[in-house]
Amino acid sequence: MNKILTWSISAALAGFLFGFDTVVISGADKQLQELWSTSDAFHGSVVMAMALWGTVVGAIFGGIPTNKWGRKNTLIIIGVLYFVSALGSALVDDPISFAVFRFLGGLGVGASTIAAPAYVSEIAPASQRGKLVSLYQFNIVLGILIAFLSNYLLRNTGQEPWRWMIGIEAVPALIYVVFVIFIPRSPRWLVSRGRFSEAEKVLGIINPGIDTKAKVQEIKELDAKEATGENIFMKKYRFPLTLAFLIAFFNQLSGINAFLYYAPRIFESAGLGESTALLSSIGIGVINLLFTLLGVFLIDRLGRKQLMLYGSIGYIISLSLVAAAFFLNWGGLWVPIFLFLFIASHAIGQGAVIWVFISEIFPNRLRASGQAFGSSTHWVLAAIIPSTIPFLFSTIGPGYVFAFFAFMMVLQLIFVVFMMPETKGKSLEELSEELSINPNISISNK
Repeated sequence: MNKILTWSISAALAGFLFGFDTVVISGADKQLQELWSTSDAFHGSVVMAMALWGTVVGAIFGGIPTNKWGRKNTLIIIGVLYFVSALGSALVDDPISFAVFRFLGGLGVGASTIAAPAYVSEIAPASQRGKLVSLYQFNIVLGILIAFLSNYLLRNTGQEPWRWMIGIEAVPALIYVVFVIFIPRSPRWLVSRGRFSEAEKVLGIINPGIDTKAKVQEIKELDAKEATGENIFMKKYRFPLTLAFLIAFFNQLSGINAFLYYAPRIFESAGLGESTALLSSIGIGVINLLFTLLGVFLIDRLGRKQLMLYGSIGYIISLSLVAAAFFLNWGGLWVPIFLFLFIASHAIGQGAVIWVFISEIFPNRLRASGQAFGSSTHWVLAAIIPSTIPFLFSTIGPGYVFAFFAFMMVLQLIFVVFMMPETKGKSLEELSEELSINPNISISNK
């Protein structure tokens, strides 16, 4: 188990870079707009959102290298993209070049949401899969916290602090590449490529004492049921496809990425000073980390569906209170407190569950493609929604924006209660049989 944990952490470090890259831009937000004198529309849709559009492209096409070259090689490429993006973004002198390098980092983020969860889900024992895959999410929120902290500590560094804020990401990117070079390949990917003896060796480490030849045969037989040339849009895969779409859709319609990108701006809109807003952002990172740890602890105990129920209720309460605070002009610390509750609800629910759930519900041959669909749905919305925030805040106001997010979380609660199946404790092969290969099996109460 120690080796599996080490491999899982190494792959999940892609999540650290994901979190850091996504949020580090928040500290540079207003500096960049003032430096280049860009309009709200251009700043939101190009300077701030270009990394997210890169993420969309990485998510849509990330399944191709993940399948063709393997999970491990794709993870290495992701690390290189992060490294180049961080250095390039920190050294440029115009908004277009900045956006291009941020786009490269976005490619890494998008591809990592496919390759890292797929890799960990395929090396993890069924009883530990939720916890190990959610290490990816833990690393995301750790990266978010470190980015907020880094932005605060570097806020007065040099004449242009934003260069240091963004460029520092090159250091963890390099460390990550070194780590991931030493992990083995996914056994299920090896089987799909006919490399059976290599797969048996890795499976023997994952589950000591099992008949590795029999397990390889089981994986081969299931692969045989998934005929060559099949795709996730076939009728037999409609249910897992719908599940992946809806969980990704509701993840972003909570407003989570919009909030993380503009946390300091939102706090300033609520009446806090600039330094207090940055400190409040660090508080967001701490709350996110603590409740993600709780989610990691509970996901294999309570299950994915139970955590989503708790998170949905917390979303509805917290977002409604944030909207009320803006409508009724509740000043001071009320908005940060309500947003802390919002982050806690996200961390224990959607945050802990989404990448685990999407990595479990598709069959082996189509896992990367299925994750690419779910991830691209997530990131298309993650690109669109934050890019509209400066415009929406300056026109209709924050209260209406957060009220809309609250309403969408009521719809998420309905999805969780009536449609979402429980996947904890089952092997990937069992889930494939239940959700795809034999779609008539009733799973609504499992």
